[in-house]
Amino acid sequence: MHSVLFLILRRMRVPLIVLISSYAISILGMSLMPGVDGEGNPTPGMSLFHAFYFISYTATTIGFGELPNAFSEAQRAWATVAIYLTVLSWLYSIGTILSLLQDAGFRRVIRASAFQRQVRRLRQPFYMICGCGETGALLMKALDSRNQQAVVMDIDPDRISELELGQYHLDLPALTADVRLPENLEAAGLSHPQCAGVIALTNDDQANLSVAVAAKLLRPELPVLCRAESLETADNMASFGTDEIVNAYEAFGEHLAMALHSPGQHLLYDWLTDIPGMPLSEPLKPPHGKWVVCGYGRFGKAVVRNLRKEGIELVIVEAEPGRTGCTGCIHGSGTEADTLLEAGIKDAVGIVAGTDNDVNNLSIVMTARQLKPELFMVVRQNRHANAALFQRFGANVTMQAADIVGHEFLSLLTTPLLSRFFAKCKEKPNDWANELLSRIVAVAGDTVPEIWDVEMSLENAVAVHQALDADMEVTLGDLIRDPSDRDSALPCIPLLLGSTEALLPDMETPVFPGDRILFCGHPGTRRRQVLALRNYKVLHYLLTGQDNPGGLVWQRFGLRMGLR
Repeated sequence: MHSVLFLILRRMRVPLIVLISSYAISILGMSLMPGVDGEGNPTPGMSLFHAFYFISYTATTIGFGELPNAFSEAQRAWATVAIYLTVLSWLYSIGTILSLLQDAGFRRVIRASAFQRQVRRLRQPFYMICGCGETGALLMKALDSRNQQAVVMDIDPDRISELELGQYHLDLPALTADVRLPENLEAAGLSHPQCAGVIALTNDDQANLSVAVAAKLLRPELPVLCRAESLETADNMASFGTDEIVNAYEAFGEHLAMALHSPGQHLLYDWLTDIPGMPLSEPLKPPHGKWVVCGYGRFGKAVVRNLRKEGIELVIVEAEPGRTGCTGCIHGSGTEADTLLEAGIKDAVGIVAGTDNDVNNLSIVMTARQLKPELFMVVRQNRHANAALFQRFGANVTMQAADIVGHEFLSLLTTPLLSRFFAKCKEKPNDWANELLSRIVAVAGDTVPEIWDVEMSLENAVAVHQALDADMEVTLGDLIRDPSDRDSALPCIPLLLGSTEALLPDMETPVFPGDRILFCGHPGTRRRQVLALRNYKVLHYLLTGQDNPGGLVWQRFGLRMGLR
């Protein structure tokens, strides 16, 4: 607000001086010009008040006439001068105001001031999202569908304009600003008491690093989630205590390698991170043997690094080996049949088209399909706008960084225990994952299960607290009983007990205040479980089998009848 007022006063300083001066000169002149009375006799000039009154309605072109008496020749001559002087001053001032309203700097300050007011008025927890490109847009839509408030900043004004035109249930404050500047983070609510976390999603690693450093220095208690495209930047972020770092290229490389050595683990990850209610995906079975990787940039290096850990034979095709540091690779883009034949595509079992150009990637896999149709094909999609082309081609795997980062961040925000669950799963054999997949199918059917975690806090599980205060024991098995029939179980599975990091905890495990439990189950099961967590009457029935009267009158009647 102070910036807006300062800018107005600075730009309007000269017009105001000109306007005030013209009024002062006109009023003084009218008070000095001799006049005449109603009979034509000379009189002294009008008073300053009358002169001010006359100039006020004359300069604004209202024009009441010559008051209180007809003017003398001298007064009419000066009135003519005053009309031109004040009208020209007004035209100059109005022109300056119109120019100011069209000034890009002034409009930017106005938007920034309105943005800060919106942020200050927020009364619910919100996440600060830095960067609203394809990844940011996906994440914002997902958060908006869950009624989760967000504040958005991006350096590109076109992206902010697209955001403002988007259809969101919530009013998302958005500002065009450089997220690398700490003052912009403060303006976006970094110090706001309702700020729940900071998410850096720009396509610039240095900008994301700047956000992570500023957030951890100014609000060290806030969770910070960052996107990184290089291992060096990820290590730098980790040194500042960044809570979660997602490298889409490394994540994809790890998942592809996981599909090679532990297809059950990979399928488990796919099922638990997909959209609930969608059909379950089929297991991905990339073949073992020789692979051709086209493109040795950041994505190609991540894929090569992870496939080599699995002992896969690789041939790399790179158009600029000197720039990417590729030694011993085939020189070429991979779009030509000769290059692929030189790489030994006839003997290969799989191909990865991983350049930063969508047209080249599609050309690579189309050429490879003509040479060897049975190849397992992995193709990188760089732009979401080209989704129809990649879907039409139908590769075995299509990698899009925006989707990977968006899903990773969404799971971290909505189910924080899920990442810890996957980390613990890596310690288990593939047979263990296959057994868990069978259990998931038994409760969720042929649709993607719903994932949720429950914190045994007073806010989320007041009934559990009431039962524990009454010296009653509550176990995991009690929490998955069906509120309509305690002898039946809800279609869900406890995956992880956060306090002990126990995978698939036993149903007899007691629950304590502060525990956090990760569940998966049939879509809609969570709503039924909430009844037992927040309604003591329902939980008491699940624990004891007794359906207690709910109202005060019926409770007293039950006491007299010996029902309690």
